[in-house]
Amino acid sequence: MERSAYKFRCDFSVGDAIGTAVIFLLVLVLTLGLAAFVLPYYLPKTVINRTTVLADDGSEIGTLKCDLNLGTMIGNALIWVLLTVITLGLAYIVYIFRVQRIVLSETKIVYNSTRLAGSTDNRAVTA
Repeated sequence: MERSAYKFRCDFSVGDAIGTAVIFLLVLVLTLGLAAFVLPYYLPKTVINRTTVLADDGSEIGTLKCDLNLGTMIGNALIWVLLTVITLGLAYIVYIFRVQRIVLSETKIVYNSTRLAGSTDNRAVTA
């Protein structure tokens, strides 16, 4: 099967967004704002994990899966909290872009069929 450009379909609804926003507002208040350093990881990860990869004809090829865990998020965030304090907030601007790179680097396409993955087993293939 010749592969052409695939499309994405995201099933992240407005209700999901409102629920996530309410939860994070509560967590932000409880952590005195420190959760703001984990939020940039969590939001794209949540959207990516609700995204389906579609072929030109609209059939589902697979799904996107971000394997980023909370420990990695917190570990990276702690370093950037220190850098942000030292630079009086300027490092946070760079941090946002760094987070996007990390989230995308941890994202894979999980194919629905081994035929599409081009292998003999149904492992996730790095995007």
